[in-house]
Amino acid sequence: MDFVLVAVASILIILGILGCILPVIPGPPLSFFGILILHYTRWGNVEGNLLLWLGIAAAIATILDYILPVWATKKFGGTKRGVWGATIGLVIGLFLFPPIGIIIGPFLGAFLGEISSKQKQDKALRSALGSFIGFLLGTGLKFAVSGVTTYYFIMELAVR
Repeated sequence: MDFVLVAVASILIILGILGCILPVIPGPPLSFFGILILHYTRWGNVEGNLLLWLGIAAAIATILDYILPVWATKKFGGTKRGVWGATIGLVIGLFLFPPIGIIIGPFLGAFLGEISSKQKQDKALRSALGSFIGFLLGTGLKFAVSGVTTYYFIMELAVR
């Protein structure tokens, strides 16, 4: 049974890393559940405090991933249409032009969203830049949390 649990945990860790890029997969929580499952096998002996902190970090990263792009877009003068444009641009970019579409899509989407709300081009461009910065901050935070979790996951398996 432990082999099955380690296999499931490994899949969750991999999906967690992928989820840092793919917007439909919650990366850090999946990584956390992967190490949590490993903890309950004979190969895992993760300290309780570490599990607690990884869980808190996964929750914070997931919440901030939704807040940062909106906050940055608004901070740079964006409107709701810019935020929606960035989100739609991310999804379209993901499927039409992977992997570069994940980066360009939110920027173009926010720009087009702002233009459609009759914003001047320079303000729309500034808002799109804010959306892009927020996206990068959220993605970087998710990668950091999932990366640390993956590190501890690998170290637990390597030591045993």
